[in-house]
Amino acid sequence: MGGEPGGCDPSVHQLRLLLVLAEELHFGRAARRLYISQPAFSRQIRRLEDHLGLVLVERSTRRVRLTAAGEALLPRVRALVGAADELREAVRQRARTLAGRVVVGCYITALPFVTALAGGLRDRHPGLEVVLREVDFVDQTAALLDGRVDAVLAYGPLPPGIQTLPLATERQVVCLWERHPLAGRDSVSLAELADLPVIGSSPGVARVWRDFWAADPRPGGAPVTYTGHTAATFEAGMSAVIQGHGIRFVSASCRELFPRPGIRYVDVSDAAVCTAVLAWSSARRDTPEVAALRRTVGGMVGRGGTDPNPRWWHTEHTES
Repeated sequence: MGGEPGGCDPSVHQLRLLLVLAEELHFGRAARRLYISQPAFSRQIRRLEDHLGLVLVERSTRRVRLTAAGEALLPRVRALVGAADELREAVRQRARTLAGRVVVGCYITALPFVTALAGGLRDRHPGLEVVLREVDFVDQTAALLDGRVDAVLAYGPLPPGIQTLPLATERQVVCLWERHPLAGRDSVSLAELADLPVIGSSPGVARVWRDFWAADPRPGGAPVTYTGHTAATFEAGMSAVIQGHGIRFVSASCRELFPRPGIRYVDVSDAAVCTAVLAWSSARRDTPEVAALRRTVGGMVGRGGTDPNPRWWHTEHTES
């Protein structure tokens, strides 16, 4: 044969192919059973023989059978493949029995998707304590970067050092004081809002996030005026709008989730769509807790899902 005995360890995949061939004693049937082509199957058996320095299979135009060496090695091959299967199952069990504590931040922890995510995690990992922590617009990034939370559910965009998994996209709407002349409209443009100040944010709010949610800069480069407020929470911003101090841009789902006396939500025809995301620190991407979150969210809503009217944000959704 072309190789030296023991020169290269055979793969578990090749050993598994040998077991199937020993049962079928036919290259075509064995290949079909494993959903691979017959030439590829034959090449793998040849490589296994080269690795071992032994002829394992007698081939002829009329029949296929194991050689004496092949028959002698078969019990050990079964044992090796069985041990590999047991190891893989043990790894799966370990993943399912992840224990410890995972902390998920969100600016409103009672949102339907937040509670659905917590339920999905508990179903998949009963030993994992899931802690939901309310964070403001500053801490939704700061707490990620300093490790106080494992992940956050937020709306992008988020600053460098944070990775995200898109959940769904929505339109933006503007929050107007109910007595404002535009509050009775079904839709407005950014140009019609140009003279209205945007409720100011805390200095600690990430600049990229603040600019996006103020539509700053506006089309054509028109400057944006901010009020003197330092709102760091959803409720603080809404309170300022109710008092007629300025406007806020929010996701369209807020119209349903947060109806407020004194506020009108009006569509903005030319505002950018916004994206809800699961976010985590780049440095902690592969920790068991973050990996479990990513898998759970991926199973619930689909990686990169986009839906202009995302039902998962409005109603309980507990698939896992």
